[in-house]
Formats: sequence, structure tokens, C-alpha cells
Amino acid sequence: MSDALSHITLDQNGSTPLYLQLAQQLESAIHAGLWRAEDALPSERMLCERLSISRVTARKALDVLLAQKLINRTHGSGTFITPRLAMPLSRLSSFSDMLRGKGFTPSSQWLSRGLAEPTPEESLRLGLSPRDQVARLKRLRRADGVVMAIEHSTLPARFVPDPTAVGDSLYAWLDAAGLSVVRALQHVQAVNATPDMAALAGLEPGTAMLRLTRIGYQVDNTPIELTDTYCRNDYYDFIAELRR
Repeated sequence: MSDALSHITLDQNGSTPLYLQLAQQLESAIHAGLWRAEDALPSERMLCERLSISRVTARKALDVLLAQKLINRTHGSGTFITPRLAMPLSRLSSFSDMLRGKGFTPSSQWLSRGLAEPTPEESLRLGLSPRDQVARLKRLRRADGVVMAIEHSTLPARFVPDPTAVGDSLYAWLDAAGLSVVRALQHVQAVNATPDMAALAGLEPGTAMLRLTRIGYQVDNTPIELTDTYCRNDYYDFIAELRR
């Protein structure tokens, strides 16, 4: 914490208000990883003492970060860094690899794994017949222990005859089995959390979430994966680069 604050210098005579200078530098420190997700941010009192600023300046700077959803406040406990993931929409990668690349420790909690008959939608999207079976995988995806998303994956059972054999990373398991997903179509939709989803993600029922529906294809264009991921809206940023 002290190391992070040592990087902050404020210009008392500058044209930019002190609270904005502080907010900008705290934001830069957070993005640089000087604080990790769920770490406690220095209190208003500590900011005042270390940076020789008023309590009002410290509070206004933290209010800016709160509005940007970079931090969250817990009554009686303090101010903490909000885990956030900047996900490029143009890159195909596993959840685990993406988290490791951002400096998080990924983990999963399996809610269910098994074989079942496909629904009409699953049959259509995965090119199955009604006689085929599918492997269904449902789990919570965590970053540094914080629930980030609820994931439902469906794959043809001929590729995943034993769903319990899949580890923390579905894509790593598919790669090891010679069944790599090389491209995918992904649709993003805003939804409201059902009571069951809210309970799993630690949200209030009806809270806005993002639903990512992905169909993954093998190199021969065979659809192998249908995944619905319900992401916490307060933890995700989706980025798309546009060119002209």
C-alpha cells in the first residue's frame, strides 16, 4: 500500500483540481496492478496524512473511482478494489487463460456435470439428431476467489463422454484431447438476474447481467461447444476495436 502511494505526486498549483489529480493517479495505480482485486484502498484519513490533502479532496477522489466502478465500499469495513476484466471481443481465449493474463488466479466451482438429451435449440446449434446425447457442464467462474460469472456449457457427448473428466479449463481439456476450438461466434445480450442466478453470483434478483452466448467450432467447422456465460455487469468491460 505504501509503495503504491509513493508513486502519487500532486501539483498544488496546477490547473487540474487536486481531487481529479488524485483520482487519475489512483486509477493508474489500480490498472498498473499496484493493488489487486479485493485489496483495501487506503482510507480517507491515510490519504490525507500521506498526501497532505483535505478530507474533502480525498472523499471526492474516491467518489470518482466509485462512479467508475473501480472500487466498492463496504459499510464498516472500508473501500476495496473491484475486480474488473477488460475482455476483447475480437480474441478467442479460455476464461482461465484470460484471467492469468490479467494477473488474476482463476478457479471454478462445479455445480453440475452430466449427460442428457439435447434440447431443440442445442440440437440445432450443434448439428445434433434427437438421438444424440450432450454433455452439460455448469459452474461458477472465479477470479481471486470472487464469483465473476455463471457458465453453462453444452457439448456433443461423442466428444465428452465423461463430463467429470473436464478440469478447471474446458479449452485446455479440449486442446489435450485434440478437439481444439479454433473460432467462435459470440452474441452479447443484457439480461436480468433470476433469483437462482442472483443467489449464485451474490447479487440482488433483477440485477443487470451480461449473457454471452458462444458457439465454438473446430478447424473443420464442426460445432463443438455451446456456452452461455452470465457475467456480473459490475466486473466486466467488453472492448471492441473498430477500424475504418
